[in-house]
Amino acid sequence: MSELIVGTVLKPQGIRGELKIKPFTDSAETFAEFKRVFLDGEEYKILSVRTVEGFVYLGLRGVPDRNAAELLRGRQVTIPREEAPGLPEGSYYIADILGSEIVSNEGEMLGVLKDITPSSTDVYTMSANGRDVLFPAAKGVVIEVDVAARRITVDKKRWLEVAVL
Repeated sequence: MSELIVGTVLKPQGIRGELKIKPFTDSAETFAEFKRVFLDGEEYKILSVRTVEGFVYLGLRGVPDRNAAELLRGRQVTIPREEAPGLPEGSYYIADILGSEIVSNEGEMLGVLKDITPSSTDVYTMSANGRDVLFPAAKGVVIEVDVAARRITVDKKRWLEVAVL
């Protein structure tokens, strides 16, 4: 079963076992569409979902109190790929582009996408010559994302202006 990482457990919330989640989805409200989640491969049925200021608070079956919730701190929240909501044209899941080659519009290989920090403008971390290089995935910097070819094309001039080398 292929899984998608949709968030990380930050901490317990309250005394009834609720978990505070940092979502890796475009919208925290997406969690309302999920019926179940997996934490380190263990399935949990979702009993309640609420969102506050971009964070998700989940109540899960089998997590009755704060002590049980504390044991889940730091775990990744995943869902089966086949249960993931459909994406609009031109959108993609982070898991589908991690490991992609990053090339310039001149065809020069710049590095490999290592991590993405979701925000209003996602920040890409790429590995290049043993170093991490960060740059925003802003319009004008990223020209094309080819999921099938696992290739991200950037405008080299703009990339050099914004990349943290």
